[in-house]
Amino acid sequence: MKIHEYQGKELLKRYGVRVPRGIPCFSVDDALKAAEALGGPVWVVKAQIHAGGRGKGGGVKVAKSMADVKTYASQILGMQLITHQTGPTGQKVRRLLVEEGADIKKELYVGLVVDRVTQKVTVMASSEGGMDIEEVADKTPELIHKVSVEPSSGLSDAQADDLATKIGVPAASVPQARVIFQALCKAFWDTDASLAEINPLILTGKGEVIALDAKLNFDSNALYRHPELVALRDLDEEDPAEIEASKFDLAYIQLDGNIGCLVNGAGLAMATMDTIKLFGGEPANFLDVGGGATAEKVTEAFKIMLRNPELKAILVNIFGGIMKCDTIAEGVITASRAVGLKVPLVVRMKGTNEDLGKKLLAESGLPIIAADSMAEAAEKVVAAAAKA
Repeated sequence: MKIHEYQGKELLKRYGVRVPRGIPCFSVDDALKAAEALGGPVWVVKAQIHAGGRGKGGGVKVAKSMADVKTYASQILGMQLITHQTGPTGQKVRRLLVEEGADIKKELYVGLVVDRVTQKVTVMASSEGGMDIEEVADKTPELIHKVSVEPSSGLSDAQADDLATKIGVPAASVPQARVIFQALCKAFWDTDASLAEINPLILTGKGEVIALDAKLNFDSNALYRHPELVALRDLDEEDPAEIEASKFDLAYIQLDGNIGCLVNGAGLAMATMDTIKLFGGEPANFLDVGGGATAEKVTEAFKIMLRNPELKAILVNIFGGIMKCDTIAEGVITASRAVGLKVPLVVRMKGTNEDLGKKLLAESGLPIIAADSMAEAAEKVVAAAAKA
C-alpha cells in the first residue's frame, strides 16, 4: 500500500525527521489559504499522486506570488499527470501540497529497501539526490553507498555518520543527518514498510538537513497491525479492478495485454504469463484465485477480467492440489453462464479429480477449448486471441 507525500512527511515528522511546513489542499481556494497561512515569499505547489517524476511531468511548481499559487493550483488540480511511473494514461491529480520554499544548496538521497540477495534491510544513500535512483544505479553505481541493518540494533551512530560523510554531508551537519537516517530506519521497522525513501534530502545554505520529499510503501500483508495506516489509503489512486478483487480475496493486477489469466497459485500464475509471452501473446492480468476458490470467487474473477475492454481470450490454468479440479470446473461453468461469456476460453487442469473436472467441462455444452499441457494451452489461447 502507498501513501501520499504529505502523509509520509507527517509520519516521518513524528519520528524526528525535519520536513518543511506544508498544508494538503483539495481546491484552489485551499491552496491560497494554505499559502497565506504559511507566509513567506516563496511556496511550492506539488501534485499529490502515488508516482514519482512529478516535477518532470509539470506537477511541481515554484510560486513567488499569490497569483502564481492560484495559477499553478488551477493548472495542476484535475490535470492528468503523466510520469515514467504512471504509464501513458497518467494519473488524475485530486490533491495538492502547498509547502514553504526551501534554500537548496545540495540534493542528496537516502532510502531503505529489503535486499532480496542478502535478505536484509539495506540503507542506501547517495550524493545524487533529486534523480531517479535507478538511473544513478545504472550509470554511476559507485555513487550509491549501502549498509545492512540488523533488526535488533538498528542503524548505529557510526554507520549513520559514515553514510552521511560518504555522500558529502559536511561535518557540522552530520549529527542532523544521523538523526534523520536513524529515524527513517525506525519508521521503516515500526510500520512494516517495504520502501522508505527521501529524495531529495537537502542541505540548505545554513547547513540544515531537511527531507524535501517522502515516499513510503507498506507491506499489505501486515496492514492488519496498522489500522492507522489503512486510514491513509487513497482508493482514487488504485485500479478499480484491483480494489474490487481485494473484496473477494483475489490477488489481481491489471496488465497491458489482451489474454486474461485465471490461475491458482502465484508461482503458477507467473509461469503461465511467461508461457503466454513465449508463444507470442500478452497477458492482460495476473490473477491468483488461491487454494480455496469457490464458484462465487471464480465468477467474480471472470467479471473483473471482462471489465477490461482489451480482453480477447481467457486462459484458466489449474493445478489441483488442495483445490480440486472438479470444484474449479464447476466454478468455471457457473461463471461462464453467469457473465454470458463471449470471448474464447481455454482451460487446462491437472491434479486432484482431474478426470471429473474435464468431464464436467465437456458435458457443460459451453464452447470451452481444452488443453492438456501449459504449452498447448498457451498456444491455443494466443491463437484464439488473434482471431477474436
